Amino acid sequence: MTIALYFSPGACSTAPHIVLNEIGVEYEQRKTVLADKANYTPEYLAINPKARVPVVLIDGFVLTEVPAILTYLAQRFPQAGLLPAGGEPMARCLEWLAYSSSTVHPCYAHLRKPERYTADNSAFPGLQERGEAGFIDCITYIDGKLAGKQFAAGDAYSIADAYLLVFFGWASGLKKHNMAERFPNYTAVVRRILARPAVQRTIEIEGIKARFEI
Repeated sequence: MTIALYFSPGACSTAPHIVLNEIGVEYEQRKTVLADKANYTPEYLAINPKARVPVVLIDGFVLTEVPAILTYLAQRFPQAGLLPAGGEPMARCLEWLAYSSSTVHPCYAHLRKPERYTADNSAFPGLQERGEAGFIDCITYIDGKLAGKQFAAGDAYSIADAYLLVFFGWASGLKKHNMAERFPNYTAVVRRILARPAVQRTIEIEGIKARFEI
């Protein structure tokens, strides 16, 4: 089996990067730095015409979109125990994946990539202001939902936690909030996530440790 991950440090691709390290399978790291527009090269667009990260290649099978990649990896390697077996925990895990990709990430994209939503440069500040407000609303919602929880989907760590860690890092990077004070429940869960060796390894590889100094 051959596996390759296309990722950009600190992007949403950090989530499948963590999961691959959790699984413990050998894989090739193919850094694709978004800031350098490496995702717009002809070579990359031939793999993923959407020009986004992440992409996972498994024996020639090309898979994109974080929820799909996380779920596929968790099911392909069940020994890692990263997807609840069923019932409410599994439903909650999938619910978190859907919310993360459909709501949280687009809010942040309005802040960081306003050009995706309008060609009018004069509209950028308004989009960014609303995007940041919406993103912080999402972080506040996540904090409330994690009250009294060990992890996102219940008592066990899952692929949902790897995804939620990304957004905590993004919020921390805004440097406008004391994360531990303003979002104590989220912070408590993140501290448990950060205690995992695979997570620490991923953060080290990507060079994003500063985002998680709580």
